Order: sequence, then structure tokens, then C-alpha cells
Amino acid sequence: MAYQGILVDVDYCTGCEACVLACQQEHGYSEREFGLKITKLGPLHIDEAKKDYQYDFIPQFTKWCDMCAERVGKGKQPTCVQHCQAQCLDWGPVEDLAKKIEAPKQMIVAINEA
Repeated sequence: MAYQGILVDVDYCTGCEACVLACQQEHGYSEREFGLKITKLGPLHIDEAKKDYQYDFIPQFTKWCDMCAERVGKGKQPTCVQHCQAQCLDWGPVEDLAKKIEAPKQMIVAINEA
């Protein structure tokens, strides 16, 4: 069974929500329905001596996300990947996405059966 997925590079997400809006428009969701949502983490004061903070935006996929099965079936990318302004989303086979993961970056792979 082949798995396709979306790789999220959390270090580069700006929280612009272009992906959320593109998803809502693609699927006809209301303003309270979405295939993914951006969660804000922080600012958290991590180390006072270094003046180190954590402040991230984390795309989270919901059960409404079908990874744009119809679009992908036509050879296109999921709409969230296409419209990501920060280009922090990538689409493809999970095996290929796993090779792109670099430590110590914060990266997430969301998967779906193909």
C-alpha cells in the first residue's frame, strides 16, 4: 500500500493561513470548517540568559482533509501545498518526504492512503 503525504517545515510557517483559505475554497467549507488549521505556539520564554524564545505556527490537518484526492487524481498538488506563501509544505510519497527531513528542524509528515 503506497502512502502519500504532506511534509510541513514548521520552522518556515509564518501563520498567514493562505493554506487554510485555499482549502476552504477548494472544498466549499464554511468559516468554521477546514481541512487544516494553524495553531500558534508561544511566544514561550525558553532561556532567559540567552533571551531565547519559541514562537511557532503549526499547520494541523483535520479529519476533513482528504489531501485533495480529486486534485491529486488529476495530477495536481493539494491546494494547501500549491498556495503556501512560505513554501513550507511539500507533497509526495512518504518515502521521498522522509529523505527531506533534516535535524534539528521541526518537521511533520501528515499521511493519507493512496
